[in-house]
Amino acid sequence: MTRVLIAAIETGGSKILCRVTEADAAGSRAGGAPPNQRFATTTPQAAMADLVGAIQGQMAPGDQLTAIGLASFGPLIVDPASPDCGLMLSTPKPHWSGFNLSKSLAERLQAPVVLETDVAAAAIAEQAMGAAQGLDAVAYVTVGTGIGGALVVEGRTLKGALHPEIGHLRIKRREGDTTPSTCPFHDDCAEGLTAGPALGRRLADGETLPARADIRALAADYLGQLCASLALAWSPRCIVLGGGVISTPGLRAEVAAALTRNLGDYGAAMIAGPNYLRPPALEHSGLEGALILARRQASTR
Repeated sequence: MTRVLIAAIETGGSKILCRVTEADAAGSRAGGAPPNQRFATTTPQAAMADLVGAIQGQMAPGDQLTAIGLASFGPLIVDPASPDCGLMLSTPKPHWSGFNLSKSLAERLQAPVVLETDVAAAAIAEQAMGAAQGLDAVAYVTVGTGIGGALVVEGRTLKGALHPEIGHLRIKRREGDTTPSTCPFHDDCAEGLTAGPALGRRLADGETLPARADIRALAADYLGQLCASLALAWSPRCIVLGGGVISTPGLRAEVAAALTRNLGDYGAAMIAGPNYLRPPALEHSGLEGALILARRQASTR
């Protein structure tokens, strides 16, 4: 029997996830959901080979691949009206600048690709069926190898000439903090000071973040500044705060306290209550968001 299939892909700083399922299948949390396939993020050529092999390997003769949802790291062009949609812009990730994974997949697999950033797709999923379900305006922030963020309003993401790049917002350094930024573009952006590689630079060999309360407090201060900027600029109902760095025990609570300090008594402080910063409810939010994008596309055909 011919099946109508969709594929979901999430590309991240260190790994790529892929899932193939039927277009009309139940949500991914239902029993019997297809397994995710996982690959290391190396070169674009290796990613193409891995993904095409994984997707075609799940297809039987006669199956039709009707849509691909792609949640990609950036920076990249996400405007669907642009002829360069999907083009990766200048990035510290070797070999990826100037590559267009979205266009390459569409040409190789002969299926339309719906593109969002990985954090935008995660925001869509957390609003639809995760930690922010039922809220109309939601921000998602991830702190891991890098820092990314997105705003989704009623299922649609904020983007214009480009997508938001909140990881590169400027942070006010604490007095005495002279550790060089790990960002090759900025000396004092949030990513360069508090993403995983930046915190690793602050730790001695063998040290861990949970064991260094001083460095954890510094990271909480800087991330609190970042979240305060988002609360003031976007006024989301909540911020879903995830990523490997945030999984450090106690850090999310420390960031919440720093957010409150940075907002002070200004009007935006009224929205930042005890449940304002929330952990993600989904294990792979970006991949779930890519699946939602693919299903939306498939439903229009």
